Amino acid sequence: MTYIDRYLAETAEIIKKINKRDIARMVDTILGVRDNSGRIFMLGVGGSASNASHAVNDFRKIAGLESYAPTDNVSELTARINDDGWDSTFVNWLRGSRLNANDCIFVFSVGGGSAEKKISNNLVEALKYAKNIGSKIIGIIGRDGGYTAKVCDAAVIIPVVNTETITPHTEAFQAIIWHLIVSHPRLKINQTKWESAK
Repeated sequence: MTYIDRYLAETAEIIKKINKRDIARMVDTILGVRDNSGRIFMLGVGGSASNASHAVNDFRKIAGLESYAPTDNVSELTARINDDGWDSTFVNWLRGSRLNANDCIFVFSVGGGSAEKKISNNLVEALKYAKNIGSKIIGIIGRDGGYTAKVCDAAVIIPVVNTETITPHTEAFQAIIWHLIVSHPRLKINQTKWESAK
């Protein structure tokens, strides 16, 4: 089997193993946030930051949800890293955004964060703060879900089918799952362009 064959076979295997009830719970949670006039804050680093930025666009435009990603503002992000350090970047940004109990944190992460392993500790600190405020926490995460899986209200964990391709599959499936969610009939309120073009 070539690498291409194996990678695509792994993708098909992941689709079969994804927990559909977890996706439904995320839809329910996001619907509750919108019904309560809450906002969604998308958190991700690396490739997941790009996914967070794209998801902000989709949830604002397609689902009519006020959404933001702290990584979209490079000036503020780098100022916070420079002045306060990496670990507190997201939590201080959320404080400045006046995160409240009607809001939701949406995490995109390959590992979900781990204070013990000192990986994505900025996510961990942000989630501790969100939990204390009473905000909802959801995520699309890989591996065992890390800290995000321990504290979230709903999460989709992308199954590991090959330990050599955890990151590419997780980041790719983040896009598949959020597109599924934002186009779900219970959330979608605005038509997308190519589906409406004649």
